[in-house]
Amino acid sequence: MKPVILMAPRLPQRLVSRLEERYALLGPLERSAADALPPGAEGARALITIGSYATDAALIGAMRSLGLVLCYGTGFEGVDLGAARARDIAVTNAGTANAEAVAEFAMGLVLASTRKVAEGDRFIREGRWGGNAIERLPLVPGLMGRRMGIYGLGAIGQRIATRAAAFGMEIGYHNRRMAEGVPHAYHATLESLARWSDVLVVAVRAAAENRHAVNAEILAALGPQGHVVNISRGSVVDTGALCDALERKGIAGAALDVFENEPEVPERLRAIGTAVLTPHIAAYSESAQFAQQQLVLDNLEAFFAGRPLSSTVV
Repeated sequence: MKPVILMAPRLPQRLVSRLEERYALLGPLERSAADALPPGAEGARALITIGSYATDAALIGAMRSLGLVLCYGTGFEGVDLGAARARDIAVTNAGTANAEAVAEFAMGLVLASTRKVAEGDRFIREGRWGGNAIERLPLVPGLMGRRMGIYGLGAIGQRIATRAAAFGMEIGYHNRRMAEGVPHAYHATLESLARWSDVLVVAVRAAAENRHAVNAEILAALGPQGHVVNISRGSVVDTGALCDALERKGIAGAALDVFENEPEVPERLRAIGTAVLTPHIAAYSESAQFAQQQLVLDNLEAFFAGRPLSSTVV
């Protein structure tokens, strides 16, 4: 008999087809909760989920045969790691599989916000362009010689730094601790980094302690010429404070690929012309998605063969 595994979210069909070749696949779930498990889930040996889904102690407890939780993506904030450890359940994520794709998208958002790409698009579509000599958009500083602050210099943050350096930008960062062997300027606090930065990129791992880390005080430190870009999790940025700062021109612009209550995006935020908004697609490149899918397949194979796993969190 095929081993039973459960997918919490609806996974890409390419991955589903490959999983069904080797496993008895259950799911997706209407909601990620113990009382929403389908018949047979108590016998599932592995659970495929995403970081924003709740994989709490109750759900883990209801899956009595569970031995592996695979997070499709880098986030694992929704997994109760204590409950997993107590049951000796391994937890894995996508590791660096999507880091290149997210980093290149982050730079696209940096350009879109600082160089007014979306505003220029609207300028033409609204019929406001009267030729190069008139009706121009305001001049912008550009990126050469400007300062990028990266909040979270992990696998993605380091790749963003490499790309920003190629644009001639100076790089600073804030982590819980200084990274070894990194040439960029370390800031012991996020406020210090924001005050130093022209562009603040949020690339930190989502966690309870990071909720609303980018708040009114941080945005005030960034200042009226500053831009904030978020490719991390929506919970890290205080949406209300961000709207306040944008509306009163306390910062120059923002570019967001993630939001606090996805897929809901507040009308207030959507109405702000200096905000560039995209639907959580930074990792949606073929290379990144195929790499994530292969990592899931490889870890499942390793788990059932008793071999070491890759990209383990627990």
